[in-house]
Amino acid sequence: MFALLVLLVGQSGFAAGSGVETFLLDPVDAKRGRTVPLKVYLTPSDKPRPVVLFSHGLGGSRNNNGYLGEHWARNGYVAVFMQHHGSDEEVWKGQRPGQAFAALKNAAGLKQTLDRFRDVPFVIDQLEKWNAEKGHRLAGNLDLEHIGLCGHSYGAVTTLGLTGQRFPGRQTFRDERIDAFLPMSPQAGKGGDPARAFGQLSVPILCMTGTKDGSPIDRKLKPEDRRKVYAALPPGDKYQLVLEGAEHLAFGDSKGFRTRNRNPNHHPVIQKLSTRFWDAYLKGDPAARTWLQSTAPRRDCGLVPGDVWESK
Repeated sequence: MFALLVLLVGQSGFAAGSGVETFLLDPVDAKRGRTVPLKVYLTPSDKPRPVVLFSHGLGGSRNNNGYLGEHWARNGYVAVFMQHHGSDEEVWKGQRPGQAFAALKNAAGLKQTLDRFRDVPFVIDQLEKWNAEKGHRLAGNLDLEHIGLCGHSYGAVTTLGLTGQRFPGRQTFRDERIDAFLPMSPQAGKGGDPARAFGQLSVPILCMTGTKDGSPIDRKLKPEDRRKVYAALPPGDKYQLVLEGAEHLAFGDSKGFRTRNRNPNHHPVIQKLSTRFWDAYLKGDPAARTWLQSTAPRRDCGLVPGDVWESK
């Protein structure tokens, strides 16, 4: 277990109108000299709840994707949103547009990827410590026998890296404490064989992407490339959602000119399918698993003809 120090930030509150409590934590991995900022979403409960970890995309922060944190918390999960220094918002803030773009591209290297892979087990170690620490806000609240990991874009790289994805030299970063994985905008990697990287994975995986889900920093990556991950996965508890017309930022909740065409129907679909996936594999709900493996999600989530829902 990593040696660590812990700092608690005095910011907490309730998401407006949701009944979901949010607060910030800043654990420090003393072994690496690295802080991993966290934002926690939860609702009052008299029993431990499964945990869902979230990893943001390139240039993001722990404050991204709050629409998911709140929804998961309302549905019986403790959602823990991580921030990865070196590939977070600090990379581009204060930079001119051209400089910010270059800084983002440079922040998606091997070092940053390895830092992210190591952040996840550190956070789980810390959650285990807090869960057993008398008087801590999270004490006794966490069911750490049931953990899910989700991430968008670079966060999907992080998520897939913890599945047991096979890297050159047969190296993996699998953490056996994580039970189910949900990569949004997944990518198979450059120059490798997706079947070799993902073809041996037996863990439950739900991939989400869109028909216009390209890359903001890599024009060579086409939307159809993101579907190569699911195609390479072996049968058994594997699922894929492809949203018609969804661009890369469809899975986030940032606002601005680039998100003006976001389809308002997409977030509810993402919320419902992700929650049912966690229900099936973190709460052990057989009805949720049966639902996922049927055509019911098309009807119940209001999918349109151009959307794809598939399982194997």
